[in-house]
Order: sequence, then C-alpha cells, then structure tokens
Amino acid sequence: MSPQPSGEKTEKATPRRKREAREKGQIFKSVEVNTALSMLVMFGVLALFGRTIVENIKKLMHYFFTMQAPDEFGISAAVATFGDVVWMFMGIIAPLLVAAFVAGVVFNLVQVGFMFSTKALAPKFDRISPISGFKRVFSKRTLLDLVKAIIKITILAVVAYNAYQQHMEEFTALMGQDVNMATASFVEIILSVAFNLAIAFALFAPFDYMYQRWKYNKDLMMTKQEVKDEYKLTEGNPQIKGRIAQKQRQMSRMRMVQAVKDADVVITNPTHYAVALEYKEGKNTAPVIVAKGKDFLAQKIKEKAREASVEIVENKPLAQSLYFFCEVGDEVPEDMYKAVAEVLAYVYRMKKKGGRA
Repeated sequence: MSPQPSGEKTEKATPRRKREAREKGQIFKSVEVNTALSMLVMFGVLALFGRTIVENIKKLMHYFFTMQAPDEFGISAAVATFGDVVWMFMGIIAPLLVAAFVAGVVFNLVQVGFMFSTKALAPKFDRISPISGFKRVFSKRTLLDLVKAIIKITILAVVAYNAYQQHMEEFTALMGQDVNMATASFVEIILSVAFNLAIAFALFAPFDYMYQRWKYNKDLMMTKQEVKDEYKLTEGNPQIKGRIAQKQRQMSRMRMVQAVKDADVVITNPTHYAVALEYKEGKNTAPVIVAKGKDFLAQKIKEKAREASVEIVENKPLAQSLYFFCEVGDEVPEDMYKAVAEVLAYVYRMKKKGGRA
C-alpha cells in the first residue's frame, strides 16, 4: 500500500479545531430544517387563528374602502391614513409574525446554540479572487449543492402539481360562488397546498441536515502533520516535556537532599537505601520522613548527613520498610513507632554523650 500524501486531509477534526472554527463563525446548520419547522409552526398558528385573521382583514378592507374622505384630503392625510391601515394590518397578523420570529430563533438555537462572533463579518479577500471563484464554481461541492437543489425543487414541484390537480375542479367552481364564500374557499385551498409543501420540506430537511453535517466535518478535516502540530501546541513537545520533567526531578531531589541537614537521624540499609527522619516536639505527632533515596541518591543523603553532623544509623529492615511504605512528607506509621523510637532514643543518648554512632 502506497503511503498517503502528507498534505491529504485524512484525520477527523480535533475538539480544538472545532472550537476555533466555532469562534470564527464556522458552524453547520440546515436552512431547510429551520424553514420546514417554521412553516409547520406558522400553519399551526393559522389553524388556531386563521378564521379570526381573515375576518379582521375583511373588516379592515371594508373600513378602508368605505371610510369618509376629509374635506381637505392631501398627500399628508393620505400618508397618515395609509400608515394607520398598515399598523392595523400588522396588528392583525401579529400572531403569525411572532410565531415566525420565535420559531426562527428557537430552531437556530437548537441547531447551533447561542453564538456571537464578529470574525464571521471580517472581509475575506480570497473570495474576490477570480481563480478561487472559478474553482468554487466548478468544484465537487458546488455540483453536490446543485444536485441537492434540483432534487428539492423537483419534490416541491411534484407536491404542488398533485395538490393543484386535486383542487383543480374546486377552482372552477369558485367562479359561480358568492365573493365571501369564494374567498374563504380559495384561502382554504391555498393553505392546504402550502401545508402539503411544508410537509414535503419537513421530509426533505433531515437529509439536508445530514448533508450539512457531513460537509462541515469534511471541511474541518486535518492532515496528519496538522494533528501533530496541534498536539505540540496543546500538550507540548514530548522531548521538551521530558527535559522539563527531568529538571523538576533534579530540583526536587536537591531540595530533598538539602532537607537532610535539619533531620535528626538517617536510617540506612546500609548501602542501597537511606531515609532521613525529623521530629519536632510540639509540632509533629510522629517523626516525619524528610528525604529518602536508593543507591546513588542514598549516597547523596548520607554525604549530606555527614556534612551536617546528622547521625547515621544502620537498620536494614526499618530502612527498607520506611523506603517502600512511606513517602517524603509522611509521618511514620503507627506499626513502626517502636522501632523508630528506639533509633531516636539511641541518637539522643549519643548526642548527650557527645559521641557518634
């Protein structure tokens, strides 16, 4: 199998890449989902308030065409009258407007959540490049969008034509009816056709949503090198991190070795292990391990103890137990109290005599 080109985007977008894309306003959402659901909500509102809205519009039209004109009817009076009628009309269709606005906001929030980004408004000069524009026009993505649009238009055209065929005879029958009855029947037919179109939109919307999601993930895919570079930025270069960790261990050992000068005793194996204990009456409830080490570090601890005149006592079982079961900063466990107390008592006796162990 031949190796993939280094510049080929084969890796899924990392969480950091997706977060940065969102900050730039690059999100995926389906306009078809918003349109379909908003239309269904609006038709639901029409089902509840449709008759009231139609009756109020009739009353408004009757008022407008039968109102008495003032004696001095000029442009200003006409503008004022027309403005009043427009406001009255807006009040009548307010339920539809509010439903459309709320539905648009809610369905946008459901898809993308709350987001505000000014980066999406920044000008992109590569968009005005003829070469990049030519590539976009004749790209695979544009072809897919064209196919999607053709499928959508075809579905809607078929639905609309079938609805028209079903109601064709009713349209001709409207010509002999009373104006009020004909208007009501005509509105009912139009709403029925529009409702069928909304259902067609709703059936098409999930496929558009999946397509938009696929396109979004495809656009954010990364090369292997980009993934490696991002890992270095977020987690740090492994070699540098290893050197930092090594330096930290060295500094920790140096501090630990320096703490030996304040210890009361160093218990040894004698060559492989060394543990330094400190006990301050009134401060500690039990002796505390201030340093411990094995092999080379054990030798360093003993060297520091000799420099600071700290007693070194050989006790193989106790040294090994303290080394394996205790950490630096821990107090001596209760089951080792007796053995440690005997060592400290020996050390204190030697200090009183002014001798060395």
